[in-house]
Amino acid sequence: MLDRRTFLQSAAKTATIAAAATRLHPLFAQAAAPAPRSPNDAVQLALIGAGIQGQGDTRTALQVPGVKLVAVADCYDGRLAHAKELWGADIFTTRDYREILARPDVDAVLIATPDHWHKQAAIDAMRAGKDVYLEKPMIHIYPDGPEIIDAAHSTNRILQVGSQRVSSIIYAKAKELLAAGAIGKLNMITARWDRNSSTGAWNYSIPLDASPETCDWPRFSGSAPKMPFSAERFFQWRKWKDYGSGVAGDLFVHLFSGTHFITGAHGPTRAMATGGLRFWKDGRDANDVLLALFDYPEGFNLSLHVNFVDGGEESEGFLFTGSEGLMEIAGNTVTVTRTPLESEPGFTVSTFTDAMQQQYMEQYRKKYPIPHPSGPPANEVQKFVAPEGYSDSYDHFHNFFNAVRSRQPVVEDATFGFRAAGAALLSNLSVERGSVVRWNPETMKIA
Repeated sequence: MLDRRTFLQSAAKTATIAAAATRLHPLFAQAAAPAPRSPNDAVQLALIGAGIQGQGDTRTALQVPGVKLVAVADCYDGRLAHAKELWGADIFTTRDYREILARPDVDAVLIATPDHWHKQAAIDAMRAGKDVYLEKPMIHIYPDGPEIIDAAHSTNRILQVGSQRVSSIIYAKAKELLAAGAIGKLNMITARWDRNSSTGAWNYSIPLDASPETCDWPRFSGSAPKMPFSAERFFQWRKWKDYGSGVAGDLFVHLFSGTHFITGAHGPTRAMATGGLRFWKDGRDANDVLLALFDYPEGFNLSLHVNFVDGGEESEGFLFTGSEGLMEIAGNTVTVTRTPLESEPGFTVSTFTDAMQQQYMEQYRKKYPIPHPSGPPANEVQKFVAPEGYSDSYDHFHNFFNAVRSRQPVVEDATFGFRAAGAALLSNLSVERGSVVRWNPETMKIA
């Protein structure tokens, strides 16, 4: 196990550099290129979408020195009231995020709305001159990706997608080990994210006062199909494709972000997926079990699965299989188990005559003499553990706010975010079509 200083130094070498809105007409002029901010200035942050993820993200973001929350937008009045309980009565709150974007004291926004609002809220914010931390998945449907990328380029705003594994020192260590040939040539990656609980399957609690009066249902619905108010859809939106992207957009996208960061790959070329509603048959239309296989042009295959009916505890992890060993990521640890290839091919001569066995082995041993190793034995297993209390979410926000101040590139920009989400949503497309789906990871288009 490495000590904290050695681990951080090693990892640093490889580190590469809900509901809360209404559809917005082009009210904001294109922002001019921003001037660099002083590192001593506080970054004034606003939250758009103060649900479970949004409030959790904000708590982490505010741990970064020099960050101040000034405003919160959400479509449920109870969350706006709770924002003041959490962060002070002087916090500006509104159902309409346009009011936040119009405020000159807001430098950056944290967008944690349902997926179907990601594109519009992000583009509106950038056009209003705000930098954006956009929760994953970056997109809800494929056309969202190019629009977000174009807006980031044309406005010169900072946009970082919220898949925190990209900032993790554990994933940076895995990237370093793979590049150094610790497991030989990579040929397969297997990853999972399983859950076995009702809340893990998105059955979030619904407040007792949920109603059309306390919830801005039209604003929440946005571009989704119009239907009568539903507290379940409002507070458990991930269960429906109208607002979310299923387990692919919620969890596969994390696994793709980690895969692409560690391997340097841009994405798969083919996807094959299957799944279904195996247990949570409560009116939802998003599958609770999903399995998928992907071909990568770099010469490896990726296997992913999510199971919301798993009989064990929630688990997330990766297994990288190479020609000379295995590398596993589990929690805040990465473990390498080396099994180098044999220096000789071996033999199967037992069915030959005794004379032929002797003749064969004489020639074999001339070519492959018996080795006599010297020195200490090779270290076959190495385990690297992050320091106690380490948080990749904190590092991801720290990287974002550094970029806001310095105007330097973020660790997970819109292009990276689209390649991760675009690859993840191939799974949904394959299930819907019942066939293999092809993708061009360079042009980011369905082939």
